[in-house]
Amino acid sequence: MNEPDKDYAHIRARAEALGLIVRGGFWPCADDAVPSLPDGRPARTVVLVGNAGGAMWPVFSGSPEARDGRLHPLDRWSRRVIGAIAGEFGGAACSPNDGPPWPPFVAWARRAEPVVESPIGILVHPDYGLWHAYRGAILLAHRIALPAPDRRPSPCDTCPDQPCRSACPVAAFSPGGYDVAACVEFLSGDEGTRCGGGCLARRACPVGQQYNYPRAQQALHLDAFLVGQGRDARFGRGLRAREEERGAPGRRLDRPGVEWR
Repeated sequence: MNEPDKDYAHIRARAEALGLIVRGGFWPCADDAVPSLPDGRPARTVVLVGNAGGAMWPVFSGSPEARDGRLHPLDRWSRRVIGAIAGEFGGAACSPNDGPPWPPFVAWARRAEPVVESPIGILVHPDYGLWHAYRGAILLAHRIALPAPDRRPSPCDTCPDQPCRSACPVAAFSPGGYDVAACVEFLSGDEGTRCGGGCLARRACPVGQQYNYPRAQQALHLDAFLVGQGRDARFGRGLRAREEERGAPGRRLDRPGVEWR
């Protein structure tokens, strides 16, 4: 017999031991486009797992995936550890890169947490600001009790200056969307090192500054973004996106809100 409250607490404790956090959950309906479990059972509970700040980095950087020289180390580590947690409950894990078709993680995030689209497109959280990501979802065939929904308003509503809008040196963010080409050209050029500590627009957000990623983690994301756009990795030479990832199918490195940088 499942004990719903303890189930959620156990998932949270297991995630925290890995430097990850539980990012809320929901009971899916047909409109949520949640896949069935591998054995065909429908998912009755979805629990999102992700990260905020750098707590994940020491665990991941010491993992086999981080050191084996193979492609997509962070994705593979996330799949393994989140899949292991799901397996303890007879469930399955789903990744943002499972596709096509791509799981609608941004929509799921809005169902589970008080996140909204920021002026630069990335989902903003009232505590974590822009320094967070969704690493996977745990799909359970049974319903568990979930915390009451957090309905805090967007921190952008009370941020009169919104410095994120003007911090990008090439104005890659506009009401018309994100200019990926302009961003890539700047990062690849001589001045691109200005962004070596992370996207300047992202860093300009005053919310959640204490969750800013450590520099090595920033380098991994920046290099993965560049390599996914057909450019050379330049920000980190250890735990980085490998050159072989260039053009690899299934990489969605320009999706705001899941892990854009």
